[in-house]
Amino acid sequence: MAYELADLPYAYDALEPYISAKTLEFHHDKHHAAYVKNYNQMAQDAGMADKSIEEVIKASYNDSSKSGLFNNGAQAWNHTFFWNSLKPGGGGAPTGEVAEKINADFGSYDKFKEEFKKAATSQFGSGWAWLVLDNGTLKVINSPNAVNPIATGQTPLLTCDVWEHAYYLDYQNRRPDFVDAFLNNLVNWDLAAQQMAAA
Repeated sequence: MAYELADLPYAYDALEPYISAKTLEFHHDKHHAAYVKNYNQMAQDAGMADKSIEEVIKASYNDSSKSGLFNNGAQAWNHTFFWNSLKPGGGGAPTGEVAEKINADFGSYDKFKEEFKKAATSQFGSGWAWLVLDNGTLKVINSPNAVNPIATGQTPLLTCDVWEHAYYLDYQNRRPDFVDAFLNNLVNWDLAAQQMAAA
């Protein structure tokens, strides 16, 4: 089953001024599209084209003979999840069950925000920052390159892409400013609520 490059869930300019249309166009139409294309070819070559992308990610993680398949599959999946982690007019503190769970597991929204920003800005080189559910507890983690929580047995609720191509056109080397914009103006807490309810 070929993995399809999903359209962005909003217009290219919908996240301005925090993420420019130009960044989204390059990031989705070039970077994400390349991961999807490479993944589909590699899954075919590995005889795994009939498996779901999540199954392939789990099966190829930590298998050095399948590192290309893992990297492209996980990056294809990560980007789709990242687009859905963003929404126009998003950001700020969540409400409802997600807010209660954040307060219970982190102590406060501000403490969560501090941990998330630290995870995103301290990830050396390319990678991701995640809010995950791990055995019933919310945690903030970061991961290098393509590694994602599916591979490590956790449930992802949100992610922020901290590869340079995610922010460099808009923020140059100011990753902390990009992470602030993500938390304050872009986070889609509805996705986190859906993921938590389904876990």
